[in-house]
Amino acid sequence: MNESDVYFGHGTDNAWDESIQLVLNSLSLPWHSYENFADANLTTTERQKIIYNLRARLQDRTPLPYIFNQAWFCDLPFYVDERVLVPRSPIAELIKKHFEPWLSYEPTKILDMCTGSGCIGIAAAYEFPDAEVDLVDISNDALSVAQQNIEDHQLMDRVFPIESDIFKGIPEGVKYDLIIANPPYVDREDFDAMPSEFVHEPAIALISGDDGMDAPGEILKEALKYLNEGGLFIMEVGYSQHNLEQAFPGIDFNWIELENGGDGVLVMTYEELVNNQDEIQK
Repeated sequence: MNESDVYFGHGTDNAWDESIQLVLNSLSLPWHSYENFADANLTTTERQKIIYNLRARLQDRTPLPYIFNQAWFCDLPFYVDERVLVPRSPIAELIKKHFEPWLSYEPTKILDMCTGSGCIGIAAAYEFPDAEVDLVDISNDALSVAQQNIEDHQLMDRVFPIESDIFKGIPEGVKYDLIIANPPYVDREDFDAMPSEFVHEPAIALISGDDGMDAPGEILKEALKYLNEGGLFIMEVGYSQHNLEQAFPGIDFNWIELENGGDGVLVMTYEELVNNQDEIQK
């Protein structure tokens, strides 16, 4: 796999882990069971399954989560296919830490903006068991996947999909204690240079204008209207962090230092959004 020049970044970061996951998933075995089966003799059918999936990974450059229709996020399993991005947001680290020290109170209403598979919002629902969570996406296809994950995790009573272009479809007067946004933020030039694996992901969930700032900029401009006083706004823009700083040069963004890696996740309190409105709305 090392010699095939595949890209790692959709669940693993090296050939060894990728190979183990491919083999064990092909055999419907748990990932942690490698040592128990390392010397096992395989049937012809089992070998054929592995070869078939290996070809999909090496020749077609299909990311593993799409081959097996499963990805893990915040230690939770999620159904995925090519209608949604493979879950990989570093926001997972913040969810596990209860968004401390920034969150000033337990949220009862959470928004997962640009939800895709629903992984961020569903993981937040586990972390905050008394909260209702809205999963917003412009893509009906993505929301179909999110709905499946809502049902798989039996959260239909408090996690709800909403088809909306950013905030446009959210009913007037609805506000949230916590807004988490993971919008598309890749510019066209960077998208064209991305590894072949990314061709399998929906372009609408990656590309956001010439500089990658169309969706992040609109979300930032509208966030205050939908945030309760004392609430918290989190947004990931990845390596487009510099582009956001250029688009809003008068704002001193608070970029979170993540222990597990990842860049471009900002945090703003309600008060910070209020104090920066003149710069945000320029």
